[in-house]
Amino acid sequence: MARMPMARFGDIYASNLVQVSSNIEDLQAGGRWAVAIPFVGKPVLARFSTWSESAVDPELIGTWTGVSPDSWVSSLDQDSYMNAVRTTQTRIERGDVYQVNICRVRTAELPPGNDIMALDALLQEGNPAPFGGAMRLPEQGVHIACASPELFLSRNGSVIASGPIKGTATEASGISGKDEAENIMIVDLVRNDLSRCADTGSVFVSDLLEIQIHPGLVQLVSTITATLAAGSDWVDLIEATFPPGSVTGAPKSTALKLIAELETEDRSYYCGAFGWIDADNHQAELAVAIRTFWIHGSDLKFGTGAGITWNSDAEHEWEETELKARRLSEVASWNR
Repeated sequence: MARMPMARFGDIYASNLVQVSSNIEDLQAGGRWAVAIPFVGKPVLARFSTWSESAVDPELIGTWTGVSPDSWVSSLDQDSYMNAVRTTQTRIERGDVYQVNICRVRTAELPPGNDIMALDALLQEGNPAPFGGAMRLPEQGVHIACASPELFLSRNGSVIASGPIKGTATEASGISGKDEAENIMIVDLVRNDLSRCADTGSVFVSDLLEIQIHPGLVQLVSTITATLAAGSDWVDLIEATFPPGSVTGAPKSTALKLIAELETEDRSYYCGAFGWIDADNHQAELAVAIRTFWIHGSDLKFGTGAGITWNSDAEHEWEETELKARRLSEVASWNR
């Protein structure tokens, strides 16, 4: 059977593609959309007419032969990444910026015929994630599989929320004071972002420094909620909050300039937003597209990064990027 356009988010599968757009304003017309907003590049909005909790037809899922665990090549090797960390610390010491998320993109050659939806099925088995999902749009060349643990933005009517992650370790005892300080810094940034489209006085930190357990690691998460201001629409909400604060830095504008200077390959879908928007019912759930694979030509791509502060240790930050990639790289080598 031909590989038809489809998407998955949690237990819901989307099919029967109606429209593909790169214009956020098209959300105003209604419908339920699968959404991928890359960190660099044009948004991908796919409106599907069918969203179902029924099991997907196995014939709609192709095969995955996997990539060799030893075949990954990084846009920044260890020395280059550690130098980028030290450069960031110099800028922090000068007072230009307080925190910056520095990332690298890993690339592995992908044999022909592999289906991103099959990789998504493996991720559900080997690395289940609260905001996992996938999108396959063959004609547009969009193939994304996401195992994100991080909420970028949710909406339920007028209630909006974000759950930034800062702080990663193999176990809870490894979460440091540096992680906590970094998390609080990004909480302040996200509070400011949400306040740009929220009712005055409605922004509230409902959970601060919560430890969440995921396959192979633990992460430090905080949750911020707010009430969307009357008259604010999808465009206002996304413009106020994107790109996510946890994968940029503070202040965001300066961090973005430093990211562009130090990272040698653009992030594409990595660190963007990935999920769904139901424009008819004013609901949405968008993940920060970390722990995310995408196919580019004959290559499989995967990004990994770490938040850099003044007291970061360059080698430790490199090891954090390795930790974040380790489990996912293993799953990508499986066969299905």
